[in-house]
Amino acid sequence: MSEKFDVIVIGSGPGGYVAAIRAAQLGLKTACIEKWKNKDDKYVNGGTCLNVGCIPSKALLDSSWKYHEAKDALDVHGIEVGKVKMDVSKMIERKGEIVKKLTGGVAGLFTANKVISIFGAGKLLANKKVEVTDDKGNATVYEAENVILASGSVPVNIPPAPVDDKIIVDSTGALEFTETPKRLGVIGAGVIGLELGSVWNRLGSDVVVLEAMDKFLAIMDQQVAKESQKILKKQGLDIRLSCRVTGSEIKGEEVVVTYQDKEGKEHQETFDKLIVCVGRRPYTEGLLAEDADVKMDERGFIYVNDLCMTSAPGVWAVGDVVRGPMLAHKASEEGVVVAERIAGQKPMMNYDVIPNVIYTHPEIAAVGRTEEQVKADGEPYNIGSFPFAVNGRAMAANDTQGFVKIIAHAETDRVLGAHIVGPSAADLVQQVAIAMEFGSSAEDIGMTVFAHPTLSETVKEAALGVNGHAIHTVNRKKRK
Repeated sequence: MSEKFDVIVIGSGPGGYVAAIRAAQLGLKTACIEKWKNKDDKYVNGGTCLNVGCIPSKALLDSSWKYHEAKDALDVHGIEVGKVKMDVSKMIERKGEIVKKLTGGVAGLFTANKVISIFGAGKLLANKKVEVTDDKGNATVYEAENVILASGSVPVNIPPAPVDDKIIVDSTGALEFTETPKRLGVIGAGVIGLELGSVWNRLGSDVVVLEAMDKFLAIMDQQVAKESQKILKKQGLDIRLSCRVTGSEIKGEEVVVTYQDKEGKEHQETFDKLIVCVGRRPYTEGLLAEDADVKMDERGFIYVNDLCMTSAPGVWAVGDVVRGPMLAHKASEEGVVVAERIAGQKPMMNYDVIPNVIYTHPEIAAVGRTEEQVKADGEPYNIGSFPFAVNGRAMAANDTQGFVKIIAHAETDRVLGAHIVGPSAADLVQQVAIAMEFGSSAEDIGMTVFAHPTLSETVKEAALGVNGHAIHTVNRKKRK
């Protein structure tokens, strides 16, 4: 007889491992299945986020920014340094050590919470049975009362630029360059493209970003998007909009990329490396047996309702494999909600208050609706904004680019969204996210005491500005 569990989770990324831990904490016999192998051919937990996504990219972003500061930005503080050099291999090694610690940490958390870790490729069969095939081809079938699918996503490939993992790479390959490419092409001006482009631009690459859309960061508040584009261009990123890549040809150690501009005129650029980052797609290959009775939508996502329940009884799905933004924190929260639902609790997830961050420098962060969305919804609104240029803490740090923008309903004053480009935007936007979760008004934020001097005072001032009460800037209140 096969072993039976209360919960089996397929995938140990941010959605899967969090779901498994929470389920085990609630007294459910839980197993988590993972097939990811690292460069040493060893099974590891953590999924894309810990292994080749969020964490390693932030390690490179931080290392490259420190290099930039040492090379170009310390003299204003009176600090003189000699010739600054970057050891790319050491930077990559450090990134690998961070990944190793964190993936090992997940294994430790599994042990501490009595989650049974099973390595191999998991497939959902009929009647909540799960088949796991190890790397030797041996298959074992387990039974569960509940199954959580958390298989994540993979990079989208495009025919005009097929990845060869040497000259043309995806986001994973871009984390493993052994030296700084002189000329770097990036297809896609989204989160991944801008972050990876920023890393190698700081280290000396001539970076050209080719974006097919005619708007920069079209899903973001456009006031913030325009300011971000201006800042990134000033840093050296050559961002070209309305440029559709039509072909590529590898010639020796270079790649020639062909693209069309807005008028249909053809252009060519030659690069030493090309990063393809045009998005990600749900990863479901080999995940579902034909009789698993789990429905997919037209885009390849597993269909779920608002509670992450699939069409098959007792089968749930979370994270990148289901609808909604492909964000690690969204996946984690879904994992918690599902685990608690299985245990008989009744939590709900607020999809209207999920922060989104681009970890360039300055950071770009948002929560809630953009001004364009609020306007399209026909709601009356007020806006308050505050520039980092007049914030004392930002001036002291010589990090004054960008601003905070808060949107609130003109009649109820309830905060509808916050959009920030500036230092520590990822942390600042979370303050507004907490306020929105509790239904706060702009006045509530403005009446809260903020420590001085801090960057977070920009949030308070922007909130005060919504109703024309900002102290440290001229109020330009506009009632829409």
